[in-house]
Amino acid sequence: MLTTNSTECAGPRLKDIQSPKDLRTLSIDELNVIAEDLRQTIISTVSETGGHLAPSLGVVELTLALHYVFNTPDDKLVWDVGHQTYAHKLLTGRQKQFHTLRQYKGLSGFPKFKESEYDAFETGHSSTSISAALGMTLAKDLKGDKNRVVAIIGDGSMTAGLAFEALNQAGHLDKDLIVILNDNEMSISENVGAMSSFLSRQLTSKTVRHLRKHISIRLKELHGVGDRFLNVLKKSEENIKSFFTPAMLFEALKFYYIGPIPGHELTDLIPTLENIRDNVDGPVLVHVITQKGKGYGPAEKNPGNYHGLGPFDVATGVPKPSSGSISYTQVFGETLCKIARSNPNVTAISAAMPAGTGLTAFSKEFPERFFDVGIAEQHAVTFAAGLAVEGMRPVVAIYSSFFQRALDQIIHDVCLPNLPVTLAIDRAGVVGDDGPTHHGVFDISFLRFIPNLIYMAPKDENELQHMLHTAVSLPGPTAIRYPRGSGEDVVIDQEFQLLEPGKGELLREGKDILILPVGNRVYPALRAAEGLEKIGIEAAVINPRFINPLDKELICHWAQKTGRLLTVEDNIHHGGFGSLVLELLSENRLYNIKTTLLAHPDQFIEHGPQKTLWKNSHLDSPSIIHAAMELMKE
Repeated sequence: MLTTNSTECAGPRLKDIQSPKDLRTLSIDELNVIAEDLRQTIISTVSETGGHLAPSLGVVELTLALHYVFNTPDDKLVWDVGHQTYAHKLLTGRQKQFHTLRQYKGLSGFPKFKESEYDAFETGHSSTSISAALGMTLAKDLKGDKNRVVAIIGDGSMTAGLAFEALNQAGHLDKDLIVILNDNEMSISENVGAMSSFLSRQLTSKTVRHLRKHISIRLKELHGVGDRFLNVLKKSEENIKSFFTPAMLFEALKFYYIGPIPGHELTDLIPTLENIRDNVDGPVLVHVITQKGKGYGPAEKNPGNYHGLGPFDVATGVPKPSSGSISYTQVFGETLCKIARSNPNVTAISAAMPAGTGLTAFSKEFPERFFDVGIAEQHAVTFAAGLAVEGMRPVVAIYSSFFQRALDQIIHDVCLPNLPVTLAIDRAGVVGDDGPTHHGVFDISFLRFIPNLIYMAPKDENELQHMLHTAVSLPGPTAIRYPRGSGEDVVIDQEFQLLEPGKGELLREGKDILILPVGNRVYPALRAAEGLEKIGIEAAVINPRFINPLDKELICHWAQKTGRLLTVEDNIHHGGFGSLVLELLSENRLYNIKTTLLAHPDQFIEHGPQKTLWKNSHLDSPSIIHAAMELMKE
């Protein structure tokens, strides 16, 4: 049992904690010292490496309490999303490697099986924890394993339908599953929707107090009989509270609800968790109130700005200067605002990431036309389809890796009825330090086959604005994929251009080989062509602009003229742009064309700088030159 020590703690520090076992003999004072060390280490490291600061700072005490109470790793902790696991990593034998967080070949910013036996489930997308934890619980039950499984999920993640599908089954099965609801009233941007309001501390405290006060005043006005009614209501106070708190929802799903309890007080957290561990059977949900960014002033004041960020100055909280021109995301946001000023039917939809997708300015300038649906990508797409049916021109801005969650809705609800919905696919291609859960290297493969979908990829930020203007002008569904990070620092045209669907752009003529890059690989291909020219190889370069439909005439003409074709894409090899071009050559019976396809290998790509990952996959200019020279030998 935990003991308190009122004297100043001079005991163990974080450096002395090699595993959670070292925590379980400590006092509250000693654990609070460890909590302070964890915060300082996280702040110091993330200021150098970048990362998810505010989420990890918000769960320091909760992480300590969970490892203190439960017999990890035999008991399993399943973290939702996983970007809040920095304290967890520091407590589970990874202190010496923590300075490599999110660095190439260093620690991942998310749970990884290969890093530690304490990482019970790999994740990087939201709302998966309850489903996974329930599956693990059932498996343990079938094996006769009595160890516990705990899912830790945020209130933002609880807005997704997947979380409620899992809750529904868990309540039905009545197994010993523990769910910790980490309620900080924030996901990445400020939470939206009825569920967020339902879970908020204002509803669970202030509203109930005001209602009780109002009822008491009115009943006291009824002399005699009012007092008797008031006494009855006071005896039923807990029933009244439960009606107006999340208990009503979760207990309807057959979970035993506990809370809300303060998430930064170990004296509350540890006894509560111990009681659940020892005395509560069946599914239980513990509602914990935390503060995102706890312990670092700038992150407490603006948790959204410190959710995920690059290196920063600890003293001021100001991001360190980074080189590069305007980002693709910024150009997208500014362009959409410009289009919306002249087109009142244009609307914008975000799935809990207006800042990350460049829609903050749009949300402020056109609040009635901006919709943040929460972490609900499937709903976002079908919701957009509904808007389109009534004449709106919705633009759905979501990261490539998150669009994976809405494939059926794209096919069934948008493309099948041929509705004018625009999919703005941000972070297409490798994204860098967030790693395999966030790399957008599959969207060409899972979107290019869909009928009716006009699918574009800009070579630079200027072409992006013309593509967005074109997309909202076309009568059917469109998609635009564009990468993370800075553009090519080109001049931005003041007037929009309408691009003809299926028409590519010949950037360079050449008689020896055709290089066919797509999107952000166009400029590396042009630089490669310049390098090839120096050694006597004349390379033609085409910017296809459109993945679907392809400019068949232009590509086939230059493929025949050169006899050699090299495709380059920031996408997985299987089913990607290169495969599409091979299909084109086959359909036109151009069997004599020698081809090489450059793409990411058919495997999951680990985290690292974008330039490093492009080089590793042979997608940079020197690699294109080498591939072209090898093709010329055939």
